[in-house]
Amino acid sequence: MTSISAIFFDLDGTLVDSSIGIHNAFSSTFKELGVPCPDAKTIRSFMGPPLESSFETYLPKEKISEAVQTYRSYYKEKGIYEAQLFPQIVDLLEKLSSNYPLYITTTKNTPTAQEMTKNLGIHHFFEGIYGSSPETPHKADVIRHTLKTHQLAPEQVIIIGDTKFDMIGAQETGLKKLAVTWGFGENADLLIYQPDFIAHAPLEVLTFFKTKEAR
Repeated sequence: MTSISAIFFDLDGTLVDSSIGIHNAFSSTFKELGVPCPDAKTIRSFMGPPLESSFETYLPKEKISEAVQTYRSYYKEKGIYEAQLFPQIVDLLEKLSSNYPLYITTTKNTPTAQEMTKNLGIHHFFEGIYGSSPETPHKADVIRHTLKTHQLAPEQVIIIGDTKFDMIGAQETGLKKLAVTWGFGENADLLIYQPDFIAHAPLEVLTFFKTKEAR
């Protein structure tokens, strides 16, 4: 049985309930661009994919870059501070970080992810915080970059995430998959990718690692 040598966490919907800030950032962006804003359910579906992927479903190609910059400007100024940790997250990180190196792999851009984790007081739990960039636009790209930077073997890493994009990223890079159901993803979507474990509350995540240690 392959042991776990590192844990990758998604950020939005896994560690942080950032739904209010994300919703407000999308709403503000569509308003500034003079485009009708999608309904709340549609905006919620934007929570997980790269920004470019979400905007291209509603905007012409030539507007996407402007939309991303407008969104990030709002989010940097206000959205970061409209987020809060899910319950039990600090307890979970304290317990896991005493036994494993932890990393964040998110499709947020890196500076925003770093600022958010500092603001929420969890930055110190992580060996590295990595987000999207022009060179690493998708979850799998961010994962590969993190694996390479820290010389980690993918088969010894597990990602903890709340959407199918986390599961797809893990599948494309050879990571183990731990799905959580308190975030933005749909349960049915997560099950399609056959996660190694499903947790319905943050401290349930520990059950997987206790089971691994007992083997």
